[in-house]
Amino acid sequence: QVQVVESGGGLVQPGGSLRLSCVASGSMFSIYAMGWYRQGPGKQRELVAAITSGGRSNYADSVRGRFAITRDNAKKMVSLQMNSLQPEDAAVYYCNLKPAWNNWGQGTQVTVSS
Repeated sequence: QVQVVESGGGLVQPGGSLRLSCVASGSMFSIYAMGWYRQGPGKQRELVAAITSGGRSNYADSVRGRFAITRDNAKKMVSLQMNSLQPEDAAVYYCNLKPAWNNWGQGTQVTVSS
């Protein structure tokens, strides 16, 4: 079982950057693939980035080249570096297992506005 706490969201101008952090509990964190998900206003929750237990990553087309997901198994942490942020990136961002299980945290709000 893995429990997570997300942080790092905030208000940023278009073109700006943020780094989100997800700190996990659980002794077997390192065996799980992890993902960052987001849900914008009136939209379905979507997977934006994922990383396997071995460190292989993949991305949604909408963020590829702008976002980077990393993990540090010793710290039980998954990070999402977000660059060149645009208004369409505004959402609540969540981390979870991949595939996700139904135990979502509070997430962290990202707002992109000038």
